[in-house]
Parts: sequence; structure tokens; C-alpha cells
Amino acid sequence: MSDITLTSSIRTNLSSLQGTATLLARTQDRLSTGKKVNSAIDNPTSFFTAQALNNRSSDLTDRLDGISKGIQTVKAADTGITAITSLLKQAKSVANDAKALSSTSATQDREDLMTQFNTLMKQINETVADSDYDGVNLLRSTADKLTVQFAEKMGSSTLDLQGFSANTGGATVKVGTTQTGWGAADTNIDKAIADIEDSLSNLRTESKKMAANLGVMTTRQDFIKSMVNNLTTGASNLTNADMNEESANLLALNTQQSLGINALSLASQQSQSILKLLQ
Repeated sequence: MSDITLTSSIRTNLSSLQGTATLLARTQDRLSTGKKVNSAIDNPTSFFTAQALNNRSSDLTDRLDGISKGIQTVKAADTGITAITSLLKQAKSVANDAKALSSTSATQDREDLMTQFNTLMKQINETVADSDYDGVNLLRSTADKLTVQFAEKMGSSTLDLQGFSANTGGATVKVGTTQTGWGAADTNIDKAIADIEDSLSNLRTESKKMAANLGVMTTRQDFIKSMVNNLTTGASNLTNADMNEESANLLALNTQQSLGINALSLASQQSQSILKLLQ
């Protein structure tokens, strides 16, 4: 069976309608998905560039969890330092009270104050043990360390959070865990007061280190959040459709399709008129 022969005007109008239908399908797809580039077929350059931007955004977003953990770990340690500082100041006050008492007439009172002092020292060690966050305790020992990753590539940009020992009788908190001999002599009390003053100075130094690390992590956290937003926005600009434009296109294409159908109908009527002349 031979192909159906169409007149030139009918074929032209049919071709125009087919093109309009293709554009309508594309516009409707964009309106339903919200994207002008849904696959590499639509626009290879924009598709793969947007994909790379989204991948980097995802990698950086993963780093935010580690940074958040680092920030909370430092905050837990700083809270511990604040509590230990308060306990040391209380202990210093107790030692000063003991020193103010006569060593000859208030021996038992001094011993009672020493017991109170030792209780405070015990609380310091318990505070150190409680300053743990998700398995990391920066006040326990120098063996405790947390590495915070900033960049998407492992090891390319990091911050090491180094712990220290805040337990009594150590390098930072020099005061002995258990005091003895406060009843009759001032020597041990004087040493305890001097050790407390050194300990408070050491804790202030460690607190400054914590604050510096916290500042770095907070700054990097804000930076990464901004970068993630920039990357996501850049990817969206490459692939997202302008919904206002596509809505206008849909209206224009519907009108064009209606006009095309009318034109095709007119072209068909012309052919029918010629047929009538031949009858």
C-alpha cells in the first residue's frame, strides 16, 4: 500500500503542530520537576557541573557533623574547667580559713577544714571524669585527642584537639589529692595554697587554648555552611527551571497549538474544496 499523499500546506501545518507538541511536553516536564536540566541529554555541561557542585556540597555537609562534635567536646571540657576552677577557689578559701586559726588552740578545727579540703579535691577528680563527650575527655589525660576534619579530602585541613590531665596532683592541677598534717603546722597549708594558685593559672592557660580552638571550629563551621549554600545555589542555578517563564511558555504553546489545529483544519478544507471541483 502506497503512502498517503499530503498537500504541502497540510504537511507544513502538521510539522508545526509536532514541534509545538514537543515543546509542550518539555515545558510540562519542567513544570512538574522544577528543573530545566533533568539529565545529561538536556544539557551535558550544566548537568555534570551541577552534579560536581552537589557532590562537593554533600561532602562538606558530612564534615559539619565532625565539627559539631569537636565544638561540643571543647564546650564539655570548658564547662569542666569552669567547675574545677570554682572548686579550687573554694578549697583556697578553706585553706585560708585553716591558716587563720591558731595552730595551738584550734588543732581539731584545722583538721576538720582539711577534711573539707580533701572532699573538694575528690570532687575535682569526679568532675574530670564527668567531662566526657561522646567518648572523648579532654581533661582526662594527654592521651585523649580529637582530630576535626574541615575539608572534603581527608587530611587536607584538620585541627587536633589535644587533651591534658586536670586531675589533682598532676602537672596542671598541682594540689595533692589528700592533704595531711594541717593540725599543728602551717607549712602544708601554705603549700596547698601555693599549689592552688599555680593550678588556677594553669587552668586559665588551658581555657585560653580551648577558647582558641573553639573559635577556629566555629569560624570554619560558619564558612562551610556558607560554602554549602553557595555550591547548592550554583547547582540549582544551572539546572532549575524558571517557573514563571515556563508557565508563560505553556500558555503561549497552548495558544500556538490551538492556532495550529485551526490552520490544519483550514488546509484540509482547501483540499476538500479542490476535490469538489473535480467531481
